[in-house]
Amino acid sequence: MSTDEETTPAQRYADFRRTRSHPVLKDFQAHYDFPLDDFQLRACREIEEGRGVLVAAPTGSGKTIVGEFAIHLAMATGRKCFYTTPIKALSNQKYHDLVARYGPDQVGLLTGDNTINGEAPIVVMTTEVLRNMLYAASRTLTGLGFVVMDEVHYLADRARGAVWEEVIIHLPESVSVVSLSATVSNAEEFGEWLATVRGETNTIVEERRPVPLYQHVMVGRRLLDLFASSDVDAAAGFVKEGAPVNDELTKIARDDWASSRMKDRRTPKGRGKTPRSSGARDVGNGRRVWIPSRADVIERLDREGLLPAIVFIFSRVGCDAAVTQCLNAGIRLTSASERDEIFQFVEQSCRDLPEDDLHVLDYHDFLDGLTRGVAAHHAGMLPAFKQVVEELYVRGLCKVVFATETLALGINMPARTVVIEKLSKWNGETHADITPGEYTQLTGRAGRRGLDVEGHGVVLWQPGMNPREVAGLASTRTYPLRSSFRPSYNMAVNLVHQFGRETSRELLEQSFAQFQADKAVVGMARQLRKSEEALAGYVESATCHLGDFMEYAGLRRQISDLEKTASKAKRSDRRDEAVASLAGLKIGDVIQVPAGKFAGFAVVVDPGFSPEGPRPYVVTADRQARRLAMMDFPTPVVALTRLKMPRSFNGRNPQMRRDLAAALRSRTHDLTPPPPSAGARSGGPALPPAVEQEITALRAAMKAHPCHGCSDREDHARWAERHFKLQRDSDTLRRRVEQRTNTVARQFDRVCDVLTRLGYLDGNEVTERGSHLRRIYSDMDLVAAESLRRGLWDDLSPAGLAAALSTLVFESRRPDDASAPRLPGGDVKPVIAEMVHLWAELDQLEREHKLDFLRQPDLGFAWIAYRWAEGDDLDEVLGTSELAAGDFVRWMKQLLDLAGQVADAAGDTALRRTAREVVKRLRRGVVAYSSLAE
Repeated sequence: MSTDEETTPAQRYADFRRTRSHPVLKDFQAHYDFPLDDFQLRACREIEEGRGVLVAAPTGSGKTIVGEFAIHLAMATGRKCFYTTPIKALSNQKYHDLVARYGPDQVGLLTGDNTINGEAPIVVMTTEVLRNMLYAASRTLTGLGFVVMDEVHYLADRARGAVWEEVIIHLPESVSVVSLSATVSNAEEFGEWLATVRGETNTIVEERRPVPLYQHVMVGRRLLDLFASSDVDAAAGFVKEGAPVNDELTKIARDDWASSRMKDRRTPKGRGKTPRSSGARDVGNGRRVWIPSRADVIERLDREGLLPAIVFIFSRVGCDAAVTQCLNAGIRLTSASERDEIFQFVEQSCRDLPEDDLHVLDYHDFLDGLTRGVAAHHAGMLPAFKQVVEELYVRGLCKVVFATETLALGINMPARTVVIEKLSKWNGETHADITPGEYTQLTGRAGRRGLDVEGHGVVLWQPGMNPREVAGLASTRTYPLRSSFRPSYNMAVNLVHQFGRETSRELLEQSFAQFQADKAVVGMARQLRKSEEALAGYVESATCHLGDFMEYAGLRRQISDLEKTASKAKRSDRRDEAVASLAGLKIGDVIQVPAGKFAGFAVVVDPGFSPEGPRPYVVTADRQARRLAMMDFPTPVVALTRLKMPRSFNGRNPQMRRDLAAALRSRTHDLTPPPPSAGARSGGPALPPAVEQEITALRAAMKAHPCHGCSDREDHARWAERHFKLQRDSDTLRRRVEQRTNTVARQFDRVCDVLTRLGYLDGNEVTERGSHLRRIYSDMDLVAAESLRRGLWDDLSPAGLAAALSTLVFESRRPDDASAPRLPGGDVKPVIAEMVHLWAELDQLEREHKLDFLRQPDLGFAWIAYRWAEGDDLDEVLGTSELAAGDFVRWMKQLLDLAGQVADAAGDTALRRTAREVVKRLRRGVVAYSSLAE
């Protein structure tokens, strides 16, 4: 038999391709005037050989070239390629890049806002659009050969990350997936999951940066190296943990600490102060440490040739203020010819913006900043303005951008230098330190490939800064990818419709979330086995020649547990007594706070009744006004006397606090604190008789046990106690294993149970009611579907429907923002009230099924949506709120998306026509222009 007959056609084709040495890759390389890096070549070869890849590489390393090769291969082999990104701005940017290369006839764009040439062989889209196409079995999927998933690490995003996993699981097997990720510390684990669900997939990790990155701290106008070592591996983008810190920074930090401890003693009042305008301050040894101003930072970077720069300020207001400060300082970073070019570009780019809106949008200040080479970039800006900033920055005309961290997500704006103003940021609840992963993501933009020999990361000095902590951020590679996947209501009806309930359940068990949970279970199971071996060893060590010592130890354990339970019951009784005593307090009562930081005499300003328990607001003898908690009252209190309270007492008024505290001290001068109650002296109420009898019987059995007389009893007892403790830990671990196994599938079951209760599912079938839910992809999908089913929106005008729908998309940045929202009148207000009532019903249903998906409708955008749909000008609409123009446009776009979904779900009804009218009315002015510009 010949050699050809012994091999399969697939093997012969693979041999042929190897002998040709990747011809498509050779053709692709010819389009670039620089050689591809090794990791890029390895990834491209894998793709040409028919395998999927996961490429994890630092920001700016050129991993998108791998995605572009997948597009090139698709074109060369007559197949389609979809290029997906997490956000519309990235999709728009990639679309323009590909049009420049392949021409407008070959490239399409699908983002929800824009539909351009959707049947082209190359289509750029947001990942949500591809997910929706898969559920709808769109004909556009025909001939699809490759899907590039850019920024795939976004699947860790809590709000939208599940979409990536849905797409990866549901794509046809014939499609090769090319996943591009930032550097993550568990890339191999993620690649292992991809291989499990997609077939042969290779993981390629690149840790070295194409442009070396050097780390600095700016102290005043001085730029100091962060690390002392000369062998720092800057090219890798990180350094080894424990690398030595610059001694000069350590000394500055020590002096700073000393000054904070000694300034009150060493600086006489009115002397030795540094003028506020100088930006300097004295430290303990007489040296001066500068906290650099924003203008100082820019001027120093300009002198050092370190521009263009991105300065990350974790505040929108801070970004805008930084631009103003630079303008007030007279900073000008552009030449006359550059200013003319900038002016012409901005005027041309914004020519379609309504003239009346330009003043509202502070257009002329925006233009003034750009012509000087400085600009802000944050989510509160109009998308068209952000796009102008991005284009001018890439062209080298905008020299400094003050940005929030949202810029770090994939948008192509590399810099020579990245400056981080502070190492903490507001996360929506509190000010938290940035993580090593966030630090790496931000500084990763420093160093432009092909333009810079090296990149620079700069942290600005702040009071109390510890250089070793900064070094820890710069030298730690910990950015693990954690799945945020969970089955939603919309996902459930779409899956059941397409695959049936059982198959859907099996599909969800393939998610990365379940993969990670199962891997964790493997580790816990291994720990369980070790625990069981140790338990057997403890039993052997506790062996007693007189009898069964574990039986004896069990009696001792029972006695101990009964006594602890009784002690807890006594503490609970004491707490109930304390609660009852606080509930009887009145305004003006003088009490003795028994414990805590504010123990002592206090007068009650407000008894503070609430469902969670009393929390009295008091003023203490040392002028403190505080709301106390139950931990301050381990024992009951009584009113010792009373004080007459002043009218309209305000605890924030220092004079009122002083006067009330003085009256309290006068009234309690000769007062003796009450003695502890009888219960407190005796340790509380006696044990219940039944418990006393049980403990007595157990003590008798213990003393009668043969092991009680063993001379080594206490040694054996120690081994037995270790056994009991480890047994308790093992039981907890076993429960965790049981809970984690099939976690995603169990959650899917709960979602299906809710949908069955509401009539959206009937066994293995999606009902007609459920078919409406299939078309609604909002986070509030179930509230929207139920509102639709109950006809809550049927009689609303277009403006009224816009207001009602806005409550399902808008989320206030701070809870206080929506404390007293203004609502439209007429029939809109009662409909919104019914929607809130509906949410409360569904929230209760979710609680019964141990789910927590739906948030309360937010009414903070309803009035704005109503007025915009009624045709009000931008100035009038924004004048009624504190929303920035960019936020207004973003929420309007989300509202447009939901209105379109409602129109699709409503069928041939009057509501469909109303929803389409909503879309028509909202898409005007800056909203329409932004959709076109992006």
